[in-house]
Amino acid sequence: MKKALLTIITCFSFIFFLYAQNPVGLPQIVNYTNLEYKGGIQNWAVDQDKDGRVYFANNEGLLSFDGKHWRLYRLPNRTVVHALKIFKNGKIYVGGQDEIGYYKPNKEGILTYQSLKPLIPQPSRQFADVWNICEANGETFFRTVEKIFYLKDGIISVYKTNTEWTYLGCAQKRIYAQQKHKGLMVFDNGIWKTACENSILKEGIVTSVLDYEPGTLLITTLKNGLFLLKDGVLTPKITAADNILKSSYAYCAIAVNKDWFAIGTTTSACYIIDKEGNIIQHFSSDEGLQKNYIRNLFTDKAKNLWLALDDGIDFIAFNSAIKQIFPDNKKQISSYTSCVFKNELYVGASNGLFKLPIDIQTIDLSYSRGHFKEVGKLRGQVWGLNEINRKLLLAHEDGAFEVQSLNLKPLSQSTGNWLFEPLSPIEPAPVAVAGTYEGLQLLSYKDGNFINDGPINGIDKLSLRFLAYDDNSNIVWTSHPYRGVFKLTLSANHKQVIKREVLGVKQGLPEALGNYIFRIKNRIVVATLKGIYEYNDETRRFQRSTLFEPYTHTTAIHYLHEDAAGNVWFVNGKKLGVIDFSSNESHPTVVYFPELTSKLVSGFEHVYPYNQQNIFVGANKGIYHINFLKYREQSRLPINVLLTQVKLINDKDSVVFGGYSRIKGNAQIKLPHELNSLQFEFASTLYEQQNTLEFSYQLEGFDKQWSAWNTKAEKEYTNLPAGTYTFKVKARNNMGNESVPVERQFVIEAAWYQSWWFYALCMAVVTGGVHVFIQKQQRKHIKEQEKLKYLHQLELEHNEREIMKLQNEKLVADVSYKNKELASTTMHLVQRGKLLAKIKDELLPLVANGKSEKSTDFKRVIRLLNEAERNDGDWEQFAMHFDHIHSNFLSRLKERFPELSSNDLKLCAYLKMNLTSKEIAQLMSITIKAVEVSRYRLRKKMQIPSDVPLFDYLIKAIAQPVKPDVLK
Repeated sequence: MKKALLTIITCFSFIFFLYAQNPVGLPQIVNYTNLEYKGGIQNWAVDQDKDGRVYFANNEGLLSFDGKHWRLYRLPNRTVVHALKIFKNGKIYVGGQDEIGYYKPNKEGILTYQSLKPLIPQPSRQFADVWNICEANGETFFRTVEKIFYLKDGIISVYKTNTEWTYLGCAQKRIYAQQKHKGLMVFDNGIWKTACENSILKEGIVTSVLDYEPGTLLITTLKNGLFLLKDGVLTPKITAADNILKSSYAYCAIAVNKDWFAIGTTTSACYIIDKEGNIIQHFSSDEGLQKNYIRNLFTDKAKNLWLALDDGIDFIAFNSAIKQIFPDNKKQISSYTSCVFKNELYVGASNGLFKLPIDIQTIDLSYSRGHFKEVGKLRGQVWGLNEINRKLLLAHEDGAFEVQSLNLKPLSQSTGNWLFEPLSPIEPAPVAVAGTYEGLQLLSYKDGNFINDGPINGIDKLSLRFLAYDDNSNIVWTSHPYRGVFKLTLSANHKQVIKREVLGVKQGLPEALGNYIFRIKNRIVVATLKGIYEYNDETRRFQRSTLFEPYTHTTAIHYLHEDAAGNVWFVNGKKLGVIDFSSNESHPTVVYFPELTSKLVSGFEHVYPYNQQNIFVGANKGIYHINFLKYREQSRLPINVLLTQVKLINDKDSVVFGGYSRIKGNAQIKLPHELNSLQFEFASTLYEQQNTLEFSYQLEGFDKQWSAWNTKAEKEYTNLPAGTYTFKVKARNNMGNESVPVERQFVIEAAWYQSWWFYALCMAVVTGGVHVFIQKQQRKHIKEQEKLKYLHQLELEHNEREIMKLQNEKLVADVSYKNKELASTTMHLVQRGKLLAKIKDELLPLVANGKSEKSTDFKRVIRLLNEAERNDGDWEQFAMHFDHIHSNFLSRLKERFPELSSNDLKLCAYLKMNLTSKEIAQLMSITIKAVEVSRYRLRKKMQIPSDVPLFDYLIKAIAQPVKPDVLK
């Protein structure tokens, strides 16, 4: 009973001791769950290749991680992978259930698996899980419980045991294995020899064999603690964690550096110890790990820790320059202020004041051990801590206090306080001013103590959280973000404001709101929404600061603080930055800390630069510690960038380049035209700087310039035209340090319709088509010509007909005219005949009477009239004109009817002229009856039927077409 009680007391003592000794600064811890890496829960081994990728032996296969992308490679039998080892030749050896082999990139740079099982002798090809893989001097070993496989020169030998092989490892370039009941063995020229016959190594379980010192090994056991082995002699290694390690089971161990070792346990997570056995640090679920069951540990090239857990994967930025400090056990409080005073670190938080004893000789105070103690019985926000005259003054929402060890001396409890400012650059300052919720208060320093002298009169009761003192006069500068900037001139005793000036837009400030007053580089400056402005005493106006403008430009700034090295820390929005004057004062650089973005207490930002290795930054949870010199040094280390994958974008994403440099130089990736949409993935394996990295890329042959820097780690291009392209990518960190670009060339081949044979075919088709088209057009042209000719002929014929018609109409018109003339002449003759007949009739009575003396003369006249009537000259002239007009009508009539007499012809002519019988009688000097008789005789001579009109017969039977020359 006493022994059990002693054991319990001892355990609690050790737990308390370990907690007290843990460094207060915790590095960044990143948790990766199986939901994120999309693999099995359990992880068994970790290793890293030459490019920086980290690999994990996982329940579902081989996991790889490049800082941005997780990939899972399953074994052919889809078994669990328990063992993993990467060799210098790049091969990734793995062991699982009934399977051993390795992964290596194929010609496309894609990891492919090659099984080694066929090399195992047939009787030994059936085996259980492979738990360890080791390599030394070109020889490879695989451990199962029953067998060890030995691979050399392409041949596998098998070492069996009648007990169990419980461990396999490599140390000091030799292979060690533990055989149950026989102890630790060493491989020597193909023979397993006993390395130590100590009973502890025969019955206990060895979990690691590590280099300790030349000729000395450090051996960890599962339940028996740590031992040193030298010249076959085993001696216990005493550490401060012995009891914890024995009860928690030391499952694995690795060397962190030449002096420190990390030990993973099954219940207490991970311990870092040094060679003297001191505990350097303890990581567990309390510090942020997912689980306390550690199955394997690994230190990467940057000396950071990877933990393969029973459930998940954790990354500890063990070598990080930024760490987080939690003053309270719950790790939930926000920090508003901090100060190192009399070898103690004070942190003002949202629920009080805490302090931690520190070793001032320690370079990096984040490694300080111990735990914080609460000072006083304060509740509520601690706003400020200021060391003035070697006194630590505390500004709290309940008033002002002087910190005295674990006690607080009240200075003012009438109103809440923000901060304190001495009114003298020489220590001890006789007075100090405090910014409060209701204006300014004066603190006098007398007899080594501060005394509250009450409020400074002459100023409104404003909440004044920003103060700056002008060394050359009794002027205090203060500001309120919503009320403006105030220049206050104090009286000689500092108790009265004798002059109050409100400065705003009229005095040069860009805006009336959002102005914060500070004293930087011995000048009064205002952080504004549009950059930093400083006051010019000569012009009595604010002007844009020529000192800060090249670095802050018109960026909105609301916090400034200068450290002892001259660097200026600032806050822009939710980002912390610093203008680093210390490295190169003539050409300072601007450094941002993306690790802390959105983690500061918004509106109450705080930066306390104790020195360049110890910068304390207030945060939403705890307080951050920055070793700026280390941060700057690490940020200047070479940056790598990897093109990790190139895949096609289609229904089935297909990888055309797996990210491994099996494709040498600028060897081209050739893709058919239809696969012209690609996604490029890239990353940098600086795992502790992932938050600070940005990428820029360019597709040469498509992009005209490099892209803007951004954190996106992939880029897609769709529907690329045929051609040769080179994708280039580079990375940089927040210090502006850039990597060497990596590139990969590929070709999008021309489509089948862009090939030479297709062009030739198209040319032939086009040529043939043109030829056929030309022929068709020619035929069409001929047809068109023929049609045009036909239409032209029709047009000509139509025109000729029209001309003929016009000519005929003209002839008819001329004939009609001639007929009219002839008719007129005929009528004239008729009238003359009538006249002559009338004259004759008048003269005949005179001649018959004989009484007249001139009867003889009248007879002679009558005789002349008779002669005139019988004269045929007029007829002959008429007949000639008539035949000329009517196409020889009379001649043709005479030819056809020769028996016709002259009077018959006259009658026919007069009938054709459509004269009446009366008119004919007058022309022929006969009676009308004689005309009718003549018409009757004419019918008989011409044999004209009685039912046919004589006129119609003469028109139709005798008429002929009139010839043009008739009219001439």
